[in-house]
Amino acid sequence: MTGTVDTTIVIPTIARASLQTLLESLRDSAGPRPAEIVVVDDRPDPQPLPIPPGVSVTTLRGKGSGPASARNRGWQQARTTWVSFLDDDVVVSADWLTRLATDLARCDEDDEYVAGSAGQVRVPLPSDRRPTDWERSCRGLEDASYITADLSYRRAALAAVGGFDERFPRAYREDADLALRVRMTGGQIVRGERSITHPVREADDWVSLRQQRGNADDALMRVLHGPRWRRVSAAPRGRLPWHIATVLALSTATGGATRRQKKLSTIGAVGWALLTTDFFWRRVAPGPRDRAEVRRLAATSAAIPLAAVYWRLVGTITHRRARPWGRWPSLVLFDRDGTLVHDVPYNGDPDLVSEVDGALRALDSLRERGVPLGVVTNQSAVGRGIISYRDMVRVNDRVASSLGPFTTWHSCPHGPDEGCACRKPAPGMVQRACADVGVDPRQCVVVGDTRADVEAARNAGAIGILVPNRQTEAVDAEYADYVADDLDTAVRWILGRST
Repeated sequence: MTGTVDTTIVIPTIARASLQTLLESLRDSAGPRPAEIVVVDDRPDPQPLPIPPGVSVTTLRGKGSGPASARNRGWQQARTTWVSFLDDDVVVSADWLTRLATDLARCDEDDEYVAGSAGQVRVPLPSDRRPTDWERSCRGLEDASYITADLSYRRAALAAVGGFDERFPRAYREDADLALRVRMTGGQIVRGERSITHPVREADDWVSLRQQRGNADDALMRVLHGPRWRRVSAAPRGRLPWHIATVLALSTATGGATRRQKKLSTIGAVGWALLTTDFFWRRVAPGPRDRAEVRRLAATSAAIPLAAVYWRLVGTITHRRARPWGRWPSLVLFDRDGTLVHDVPYNGDPDLVSEVDGALRALDSLRERGVPLGVVTNQSAVGRGIISYRDMVRVNDRVASSLGPFTTWHSCPHGPDEGCACRKPAPGMVQRACADVGVDPRQCVVVGDTRADVEAARNAGAIGILVPNRQTEAVDAEYADYVADDLDTAVRWILGRST
């Protein structure tokens, strides 16, 4: 199979050595090539990445705030129907690209709306000995339902729910949360035929203790998806109730000793010892039981219950008022002239483009929340014969290079007397932009500087925000849902309503 598959591969990375191995496996995999490979460098101070020869990638800079944020940065760059996520520590099979193309084609042929396609994950374990506790933990990735080590989503499905929830700072639960939100929109997530290998990376003695930070993410999942979130996301039950019992037993022993209540202290100590021993044995029995493993599990089995309960309390307090991510808005559209850039009447010269103060800052505030952005602009100078269509495109490209990327862009080149359905205040461009992203116009916001902008929003069923300038007439405000002094104020209003 040759040609191109309509997907962008997004790889978040912190520049582990495994990234080069992954890129080499993509280069050598047989099948149609992806439209683009986007690597998001999420290190706080990124340096040039070692890209192997023969691999063409687009490198983006992340915010250093975790894989959810980095993946959002990547998929927002995509212009393809599908976005395929890979972790930077996996290796794709020799026919992965062929099978990916087949999996995505089957999704398009399915009678139901398929929003996502998951690959099969293989975690190789030692054949000459029993696996360690850490290796068995990694083996659990094979059974995870929505792991983004290899998972493709329709870009429209990602845009409809606002992408990954960036309140999940680790590679843990953010994939299940996204899948549940996509499924709530009616999208199905199916299992494909392609496969990847996820090697067990090296870890120190305390990796299992650090993993307990995930209990804070579990607290967020409970707030967002209710007490039955584990069942609906097919997540294992976990041992938190037993960890809580262990901590309560230890507290009883400590409290009894402090108050010199020997019986109470003894009961607590015995309970703590029994629970800790049981936990230790459940971890050590299936493993190699060599001296290093026994020592490691003895130390961490005593510490894990305390860490688990601590992080669950942190998560419960931090996220007690958490609201759903990305429900509104699903798209924000901006007028071009007078809103994003200073209005130069009938401009066909890119060199005259001058962005409005604070425009990029305001746009980036929305991008940081995973909100797709677009432009809808009347350009009647083309229809009037004042500038050429090519001139309009050149100016649009200059704006996009300065303030982009934008998910969707629509320009109406018609004159006011041509009776088209796209020229604002007609709703055509707003409706088409919403269709591009796959969102309901009621989940869209249009920001502009004239009555035509906010009327187009109203006619499409969207929210219209007016940001007046010297050319704006006072009566225009009557047609807006909200009037903002500047773009920063408009964005604060939008984000205020989304939290």
